[in-house]
Amino acid sequence: MTQPEGRRDDSPDAAEAALVERARQGDAEAFGDLVTMHQAAAFRVAYVLTGAPADAEDAAQEAFVKAYLALDRFRPGSPFRPWLLAIVGNQARNRARARGRRESMAERAIAAVRGGSPRSTADAGPRIPASVPSPEVEAVSGETRAEVRAALATLREDERRVVTCRYLLGLTESETAAALGIPAGTAKSRLHRGLARMRDVLEAAGATTEAAR
Repeated sequence: MTQPEGRRDDSPDAAEAALVERARQGDAEAFGDLVTMHQAAAFRVAYVLTGAPADAEDAAQEAFVKAYLALDRFRPGSPFRPWLLAIVGNQARNRARARGRRESMAERAIAAVRGGSPRSTADAGPRIPASVPSPEVEAVSGETRAEVRAALATLREDERRVVTCRYLLGLTESETAAALGIPAGTAKSRLHRGLARMRDVLEAAGATTEAAR
């Protein structure tokens, strides 16, 4: 996979910085403009972390509220999106954990009634409804979609999230680290491992296809 084109750097855009400053002074309309600018990215990040559209939407909305209330702690001159996505990521992880606890309690209750043992969900990861395409599938098009999806599925969840944020959602390195709540160095190493694994899988799939012709 090649480096994403049209990368945004982490320098604050002048227009965005002006909106942030107005919002910090209490201008709700300016903050509304910031929401419009970043709501799509916020939802996609929340979706990657929760795996559920309703939870992702709620997490994104809660994150914008928290961001508005915390604007006095935002450092002027810093890029706004990484700061916002860190809040989104935190809210999304909280949502995912809460849902996991609810599902675990429900399964224990069902198991108690049936006299069986609850199925472990500790490593199951977020459940994405079959009727809702995953962000990965939405982002990858053309003949390679199936191959890339299969390669992504071979990754560990932490590697898959970094690859998804970096290459399919188009986040910068600092935005990826902020959204996932991990150090930049950790994000970079997971990205390197994930891409190497995907490269091996895709090369193997290509060799298999060529041999079958």
